[in-house]
Amino acid sequence: MKDPSRRRRARRIAIGTVVVLALAGMNGPWLWRVGSEKYHNYKINQPEYKADNGHWKVIDFPEEYRQNTIHASLLHTGKILMVAGSGNDQKNFDDKRFDTRLWDPVKNTIKKVPTPVDLFCTGHTQLADGKLLIAGGTKRYEKLKGDVTKAGGLMIVHNENPDKPVTLPAGTEFTGKKNGKAFVSKDAIVVERAKKVFDPETGAFLRNKPGLGRIYVEAQRSGAKYETGTQDNYRVRGLRGADARNTYGIAQKLALDKKDFQGIKDTFEFDPVAEKYIKVDPMNEARWYPTLTTLTDGRVLSLSGLDEIGQLVPGKNEVYDPDTKKWTYTKGVRQFPTYPAIFQMADGRLFYSGSNAGYGPDDVGRDPGIWDLETNRFKKIPGMSDPDLLETSNTVELPPAQDQRYMVVGGGGVGESEESSAKSRIVDLKEAAPRFRDGPELDKGTRYPQASVLPDDSVLVSGGSEDYRGRSDSDVREARLYDPRSNTFDKVADPHVGRNYHSGSILLPDGRVMFFGSDSLYSDKANTKPGEFEQRVEIYTPPYLYHGDRPALGAGPRTIERGGSGTFAAPGAASLEKARLIRPSATTHVTDIDQTSIALDMKKSGDRITVSVPENRSLVESGWYMLFVTDGEGTPSRAQWVHVP
Repeated sequence: MKDPSRRRRARRIAIGTVVVLALAGMNGPWLWRVGSEKYHNYKINQPEYKADNGHWKVIDFPEEYRQNTIHASLLHTGKILMVAGSGNDQKNFDDKRFDTRLWDPVKNTIKKVPTPVDLFCTGHTQLADGKLLIAGGTKRYEKLKGDVTKAGGLMIVHNENPDKPVTLPAGTEFTGKKNGKAFVSKDAIVVERAKKVFDPETGAFLRNKPGLGRIYVEAQRSGAKYETGTQDNYRVRGLRGADARNTYGIAQKLALDKKDFQGIKDTFEFDPVAEKYIKVDPMNEARWYPTLTTLTDGRVLSLSGLDEIGQLVPGKNEVYDPDTKKWTYTKGVRQFPTYPAIFQMADGRLFYSGSNAGYGPDDVGRDPGIWDLETNRFKKIPGMSDPDLLETSNTVELPPAQDQRYMVVGGGGVGESEESSAKSRIVDLKEAAPRFRDGPELDKGTRYPQASVLPDDSVLVSGGSEDYRGRSDSDVREARLYDPRSNTFDKVADPHVGRNYHSGSILLPDGRVMFFGSDSLYSDKANTKPGEFEQRVEIYTPPYLYHGDRPALGAGPRTIERGGSGTFAAPGAASLEKARLIRPSATTHVTDIDQTSIALDMKKSGDRITVSVPENRSLVESGWYMLFVTDGEGTPSRAQWVHVP
């Protein structure tokens, strides 16, 4: 097979030569306009240019269907579920106006879907039966310091009664024993009963270990005089006798500081056939910015997030069983920043790349490593360059998945840092002692880069911004194709639309790539005007679709078991070189845990091919996949949908 990147570079030189010769015979005014938009549009629409660089097309939905898309997932119906929730818009949240759209990129039809709660900053993953699991979202928007009028914060409620749990309704009043100030709970809470602790040697009773509950409380009145400066114990109004002695609150400073977003426990399965949300049992923990990762047995691990009081969930991770629709806690406790990039490995363990989307202490859960969920053991992986610039980086599993190699691209400093990294770092998890090694660099430091695996085993990396949320007009309007074999980036056509925060990309069944979102903090270089959410979609057509006729992949089985095979019609099968199963994306905040490309053994016989699916259950998770075949030029077929039961 010819080297696509070398072929593209040769074409680029040829095109440049033709352009120079053409310009040499033209007059001065035309030379002045070489950089004009008119000439640029002429150049990027030339067949030779497209064959070398690909092509971008902007899609603007009719006004009544536009929304601030935060999440997008490809369904096995071929449609894209585009979720906004309140869309990072406080007014939408206050008005309970929550949005979802279902877009068919083939027919270019779009449908509004009723959205039950605010699924802004939820988590999601593909389930084995083709439904999409969606968990978490927004209970309350953040309030910046200066906008907070009532002092408030975290109250830890203690229950020292070993005989019964205690239930406190919303509006329960807590009064400080020392400061005498009163605070009111915003929600109901159930605090588990205390546990009796015995001496392991003598068996004698030692003490009661109180049950603990976390609740957000707020002063009854506005003003700085209701703030507290130190820790205090709080009496619970309305309790008498033993209940009053056994139940109390403890809070640190309750102040007018910034209040972070708060999460919800709500969980839904989205049915792509019925095209509606189906409510299932809620999580045990409220989560805003959680990651959902599919495990070997088809259950789903929910990690991290901000809880119902706006604090990082304290390492309580839980698992969803699609059969029972129930959530259970995992063994042990392990804490990560929000939206941690955690992938299941081919041996069943979990790989954490260090990529994350922001919230959490800068010294907790930031180191990449391999996590054994059964034992809760975590082994760090050394060698990461720019280790303090992993927030808002992108992690992608390099194809094929059997190689177990991952690439971490770009990233920035913790919080609203101006720093960003141009690094790519690659780790081979099949090594006896894995370590990160630097790959090729981007032209600029880049936060929020989008990355999509393509059927020819290349990876499209595009977009992002140099500064936090595109500040100072810092969007990076560049795209690269990464070749895992040569370990090189090759520049391709530049996107028209800048993409930073709240953006993502999805490989479509026809081999093109969809880009959505972008939520700039400001709309001007001087950072004086508020930003506007980017509601347009942009489609990138890679160079491989401009190289002539594409291979045909016809009818075949809709279901292939692990270790099994399926035969498909394939006119011109002799020209085919590769077959790939690619799991459809479910992406948000440049975090796409579902994306994987699995190499299949392929046998050719006349105008038919037979592909075999690996037996490894951790490598090939249950669910729907796109089956692509590519020819010797790297040109892919249109995908056939295949279900692995």
